[in-house]
Amino acid sequence: MSKKYEFPKSMNDVPTHYCGGCGHGIVHKLIAQVIDEMNIQQDVLLVAPVGCAVYAYNYINVDSCEAAHGRAPAVATGMKRVHPDKLVISYQGDGDLLAIGTGETVHAANRGENITVIFINNAIYGMTGGQMAPTSLVGQVTKTTPFGRNADEVGYPIRACELLNTLVEPKYIERCAVYDVPHINKTKAAIKKALTYQKEGKGYSFVEVLSMCPTNWGVAPTVAADWVKDQMEPYYPLGVFRDVPGGVTPEAATPVAGVVTK
Repeated sequence: MSKKYEFPKSMNDVPTHYCGGCGHGIVHKLIAQVIDEMNIQQDVLLVAPVGCAVYAYNYINVDSCEAAHGRAPAVATGMKRVHPDKLVISYQGDGDLLAIGTGETVHAANRGENITVIFINNAIYGMTGGQMAPTSLVGQVTKTTPFGRNADEVGYPIRACELLNTLVEPKYIERCAVYDVPHINKTKAAIKKALTYQKEGKGYSFVEVLSMCPTNWGVAPTVAADWVKDQMEPYYPLGVFRDVPGGVTPEAATPVAGVVTK
């Protein structure tokens, strides 16, 4: 009998600290599967963020480093420049990447660092207990917005892919989701493409993943999956925003109204 599935070799077989229904574990498994399929376990360097995925290095079995809050792209830049033959992954949540780390995010992309950033967008601060994040939707109730996010007071949610797509240097930008199996498979393909581009020396790649946080949203895991599809996806459309391995001209790097594919 042929084996249809096996536990990824690049993932440690240990219990995780993630809540039931959280998307981090799914994305960790996808990263490990891609590492196995590309046979690059000895070549990957992982930068873990501050946030729910702070212990990512305990689960993905590669050489790893913890970064100060928001500084993962800066740490990844240093690791890549010192070890240009390695494949560097900066794994970050929305508070880490788009609040305290906005500057590092934008400038690493603007420099075209040959790294891969995997961004988990669950529209809330998870580890600290459910406060409003830069990605929280207008009207979304959180611990710090008990009456819903008010755009007049705190601005609108930041769309990371659209923001980075205004820059010249990024080579690959895609937004995915993990609320059902077809989208999980698309996310895996996006992660594999991003790491392949890095391996080929093409430059900066960015994969955003819309993810569930049922604990801090206060709903059941199945409801959380539906909420990503019904509430998050309309504001954060899925698809490829940039796939230009050879680069783009400054004139071509302008905001877009939609996406290339869905």
